[in-house]
Amino acid sequence: MSSQAARVISYTIAPEYDAARASASPGKAIDLVYLARQSLGDKKLETELLELYERQAAQVVDRLTSTMGSGELRWQYDLAHTLTGSSRAVGAFAVAAASEAYEAVLGSGASTDARATALQILQEEVDITRASIVHLLG
Repeated sequence: MSSQAARVISYTIAPEYDAARASASPGKAIDLVYLARQSLGDKKLETELLELYERQAAQVVDRLTSTMGSGELRWQYDLAHTLTGSSRAVGAFAVAAASEAYEAVLGSGASTDARATALQILQEEVDITRASIVHLLG
């Protein structure tokens, strides 16, 4: 990674990303208390929200990785922004922080290396969160 990419990533991600990451332990990438409040304790709704979110997160990351380097930054920004909002809605705060950081990198005019690094971090967070959801829903 270039030094410019490292500076952009560390500036954009810290401290929100570090705080969100620290609060999510392995196997618990979703804030279940927050999700319960959002769904008013309706377990069926929680399950449905998590299933929808798991599919959406996978689709968004697949689309972002397949278009990396295409030059369509606004479209990628909008996709990442959608993921940021849906991540916050279900309590996937580490994904929300990584997605918001990716948005910032796209909006900053950063190099392709910086964008690729931010996308890799986002993809890793989505993978962790999706695995957690699969485990939760058993």
